[in-house]
Amino acid sequence: MSVSSVFPQLEQLLPRVSKPIQYVGGELGAVVKDWDATVVRWALMYPDAYEVGLPNQGVQILYEVLNEQPDVLAERTYSVWPDLEALMREHGVPQFTVDAHRPVKAFDVLGLSFATELGYTNMLSALDLAQIPLESKDRTVEHPIVLAGGHASFNPEPIADFIDAAVLGDGEEAVLEITGIIREWKAEGCPGGRDEILLRLARTESIYVPRFYDVDYLPDGRIQRVVPNRPDVPFRVAKRTTMDLDAWPYPKKPLVPLAETVHERYAVEIFRGCTRGCRFCQAGMITRPVRERSITTVGQMVKEGLEFSGYSEVGLLSLSSADHSEIGDMCSGLAEQYKDTNVSLSLPSTRVDAFNIDLAQELSRNGRRTGLTFAPEGGSERIRKVINKMVTKEDLIRTVVTAYSNGWRQVKLYFMCGLPSETDEDVLEIAEMAHEVIRAGREAAGTKDIRCTVSIGGFVPKPHTPFQWAKMDTPEVIDGRLKMLKQAINSDRSLGRAIGFRYHDGEPSLIEGLLSRGDRRVGKVIREVWEQGGRFDGWSEHFSFARWVQACETVLPGFGVDLDWYTTREREEAEVLPWDHLDSGLDKDWLWQDWQDSMSEFEQDDCRWTPCFDCGVCPSMDTEIQIGPTGKKLLPLTPVNGLRVPA
Repeated sequence: MSVSSVFPQLEQLLPRVSKPIQYVGGELGAVVKDWDATVVRWALMYPDAYEVGLPNQGVQILYEVLNEQPDVLAERTYSVWPDLEALMREHGVPQFTVDAHRPVKAFDVLGLSFATELGYTNMLSALDLAQIPLESKDRTVEHPIVLAGGHASFNPEPIADFIDAAVLGDGEEAVLEITGIIREWKAEGCPGGRDEILLRLARTESIYVPRFYDVDYLPDGRIQRVVPNRPDVPFRVAKRTTMDLDAWPYPKKPLVPLAETVHERYAVEIFRGCTRGCRFCQAGMITRPVRERSITTVGQMVKEGLEFSGYSEVGLLSLSSADHSEIGDMCSGLAEQYKDTNVSLSLPSTRVDAFNIDLAQELSRNGRRTGLTFAPEGGSERIRKVINKMVTKEDLIRTVVTAYSNGWRQVKLYFMCGLPSETDEDVLEIAEMAHEVIRAGREAAGTKDIRCTVSIGGFVPKPHTPFQWAKMDTPEVIDGRLKMLKQAINSDRSLGRAIGFRYHDGEPSLIEGLLSRGDRRVGKVIREVWEQGGRFDGWSEHFSFARWVQACETVLPGFGVDLDWYTTREREEAEVLPWDHLDSGLDKDWLWQDWQDSMSEFEQDDCRWTPCFDCGVCPSMDTEIQIGPTGKKLLPLTPVNGLRVPA
């Protein structure tokens, strides 16, 4: 049965809201399929505003992978701003997709990609607007399967009441497997209802269905155990890993937004995973092993992506792009191919010790210099040893001198505040480092017209990292150190005026810490915050620390715990962590040992280039780290309509 568009009702509301174009759809790359010609239908959601959600690489990839299947339909939905939410409630307009403006409730699956836990309240808004019961237990066979993915899904326990299932890890193959299971179930006439389809998903051993697991607690509030409540589901759920990235060259037809978005470029993920071993970095830990995309596939993707989209910037994405074993040839080849065009290259993620003069020259070949961001993370050498960020002050100065000497006039340096064992002195060394950067840069460039931006983020302990046991500093401590740092940067007016200072205060980080390491009891806090008006918690203008604190004070005492219990308390080795039954491939004993090594300020080498440290990933995946070089070059050049592009 066809599903009608809600656009006629929505269109009447759009003149009354800000940025109405974000709700219209019709972007280049968008796909609209005949509802009745498909069998399995997905609504894919990035639970944030259109301007943040549309460029999301993960959603774009899954959107394309699914829509390539003849009997599958995938559409996108994003969080609506509070002004439109109020009008939708007033006029009875449900949560809709931007592609064909179909009601989200009509789809088989609502797949949510969580890059950050601060999107949880937006999920509840979308469910409520879609007229889908907030809690999984209240849904029937008529409602979509609410499926969580993204990095935050490696601990979905705080939202276990609200989701039906979660996928850990890579989604390309997972969504096709899920589609196949749903297709078969529907062909059989949906036997056993909702419970049966969820059971079939759980039996894959790589899809987590919270309702099939019970959590027992100890009298002091800690978890005693998490166990299956039926015999035919696994004790542990494994992550998904797409091993051959060349077999999945997506996005082929990137979405080109109608409204302004946070990133407007064609992005190619050049490799996935990281073995640098930064102890705070969840992304680096959970995406192991390293899998490189070949230089020839990257060249083909850039060629086709630029031809389709018309973008003038190519972003070579990964957790540390300059670590690709063929990054030099890749950048020189692309720079050569596009040297007579307005196309520029960028490496959004660049390690201080991997950036060199050859790379700088290739990235600035056509005179357009995209932003350079380097992440020393810690101000002092001591704290960088604690976090295993193997970068010296000399490395940083040499790197920024290279950038300033090659025509850049601004670099951004990213640090964290609140790291384990951090002192005031560790943070104040950030000011000294920034001053030295400006001095060295002025000398290298021969001008005072250079700038450096120091950006500070709050440390949040994340699951499946060596710091998952760490306590957090209070917002008062974090904010006090940030105030001292600002004063120290400005203590030398000549240097300070060339240094920008941006920071996130300690309050949002504390709440992110609550959500990242929380258990199922935290779900009641999330719901209370949402009911009290919580929306867009990742946006400083919408975030309310007082609302979260009040919700914690309302909910958590009933469980015998409080906000500090989840955030500023250090965990012990024997404690059962809420995500222990979810297998990221990393051995918990190895993580604990690395946590102990951090307190001894012991640095761990990068296992891409040294013997295995037995983190557990490669044996569990039955693989080895995939590295180049392939010995191949980019595709040959062929002139097309006067534009030099790869053949």
